[in-house]
Amino acid sequence: MERHAHSWIRADVAAGTDVALLVAASDAPIADEQLRVLAAGAEHPVTETRDRFGNRLHLVHGLPEGTVEITYEARGAGPAQVPGSGEADAVLHLRPSRYCEVDEFERIAADVIGGREGADALDAVVDWVHEHLDYVPGSSTITDSARSTYVSRQGVCRDYAHLTATLLRAGGIPARCSSVYAPGLSPMDFHLVVEAMVAGQWQVVDATHLAPRASMMRIATGQDAADTAFMTTLAGNVVLTGIQVTAVVDPALPREVPRERIVLR
Repeated sequence: MERHAHSWIRADVAAGTDVALLVAASDAPIADEQLRVLAAGAEHPVTETRDRFGNRLHLVHGLPEGTVEITYEARGAGPAQVPGSGEADAVLHLRPSRYCEVDEFERIAADVIGGREGADALDAVVDWVHEHLDYVPGSSTITDSARSTYVSRQGVCRDYAHLTATLLRAGGIPARCSSVYAPGLSPMDFHLVVEAMVAGQWQVVDATHLAPRASMMRIATGQDAADTAFMTTLAGNVVLTGIQVTAVVDPALPREVPRERIVLR
């Protein structure tokens, strides 16, 4: 299976703006890859580094005032290694985080899981989130967390992911969030899913059921969306004016089977 991903971001920025980008595929073998930043009609330098989760973070400093276009393309991406499989990673992903108020969900998680363990507990949480939330584009903002999503019972992929991860952690199952390129996703965009550690292995789940997990391409991994945002303003001012994401797979899109055990690569 070969995956192909493309993203295009346009923004208006103030002079001296610095941004951090998480748009590049993780450490998969890639036949052809390019990240370009055009500012004031000229190509702007980009520096690659790593964040605390090992994600490929691209830094852009000192942008001139005006319109910036960011284009990323990866062609022929194969399977990548699964990051962070040690005991310390499992402990980290049991803790509360910015968008996952784990301590507030212990009783709710107990009701949802109902004494199940391992893969059965994982399936119970994913099924519950899928059945109790409505996917409504534009229904949430960057301030919404698992708490507000549980109350509103609606959201987009990040809201599904935050509630899923929170319930899993509250039920004693390590869970993290991963941004991906998702062939078959509709509407097409950057997508956020959950990885849960069951029997010592990170398994990807997606309560939206909007795209086949087997063809997803990992971008970044963290505790929640705060760690996986495609763009973070470090200094200055950014007004997003356009975004387009595409992702396809060759030779054919696999069929999604919600309870199939899938490892995100």
